[in-house]
Amino acid sequence: MDFNTILAILDSSVRLMTPLLLACLAGLYSERSGVFDIGLEGKMLMAAFSAASVAALTGSVWLGLLAGIGGSMALSLVHGVTSITFRGNQLISGVAINFLASGLTVLVGQKLFSLGGRTPSLSGAARFAEIELPFAAALRDVPILGPIYYELISGHTILVYVAFLCVPLTWWLLFRTRFGLRLRAVGENPASVDTAGVSVTGLRYQAIIICGVLCGLAGAYLATGLSAGFVKEMTAGRGFIALAALIFAKWRPWNALFATFLFGLLEAIANRYQSLDLGVIAIPSMFMNALPYILTVIILAGFVGRAIPPRAGGEPYVKER
Repeated sequence: MDFNTILAILDSSVRLMTPLLLACLAGLYSERSGVFDIGLEGKMLMAAFSAASVAALTGSVWLGLLAGIGGSMALSLVHGVTSITFRGNQLISGVAINFLASGLTVLVGQKLFSLGGRTPSLSGAARFAEIELPFAAALRDVPILGPIYYELISGHTILVYVAFLCVPLTWWLLFRTRFGLRLRAVGENPASVDTAGVSVTGLRYQAIIICGVLCGLAGAYLATGLSAGFVKEMTAGRGFIALAALIFAKWRPWNALFATFLFGLLEAIANRYQSLDLGVIAIPSMFMNALPYILTVIILAGFVGRAIPPRAGGEPYVKER
């Protein structure tokens, strides 16, 4: 494997990990506040459909992005009302959101475009363009560092850079601000936060809204950055992979960056090497394509017991009178 091949795989890994990273951070905010959310998949799917549909109809990717965030936030608020206001089962609510998004996107897509649930192919201003960073072309021929800067760091869409920026921003927000302290406290001991005169419901709704925005960015990137339109079930389990990465990262933003990169790397390798001949044994393409999902199962089986979630996670808070 030569240097250019490694660069190509890493570049693909960065692109593929971006929706996972955004969804993983979304789940981090929600679960840190004590609201488990397995509906990340459905929110991403709704965001991808909303973004692609509006971008196709208006020709503006920015309007599509706003629509994607709006679609995701709508489902996020449904989850919030169900699990926070009415104290319903958070897991059942998440499953219902996934089913709702899966059926609704196809139904509305067929009604709007009559393409079997797909949207028309996006191009031009309806898609996010790649950004060339300053001096990338001039430094391209510099040995080693030039290709890394030109091919790996430069040349991504704006949402890729936003996703990476969200990691230090999330760390600062959670561990260096009063809001973050209160949010983490709500996930551990909501009664103590309530005793201090802070609204547990308000904080959890704020976390749910942030979760919706990040899932909206993830879904919009899938449809208007990574791909050129929406197709049925295009999230392909990425929401569940993001949850596995969150557990593997132990609900910490920097760990989430490395966990999602690992998943992106495996998917990039699987895409590049559809089948792998090791001489002694030939690995079929089906196994290569299943690598990210196999890792998900391994992480869920091996790390769920070791990773300790927020203590109040999954439990609706009932204010003492």
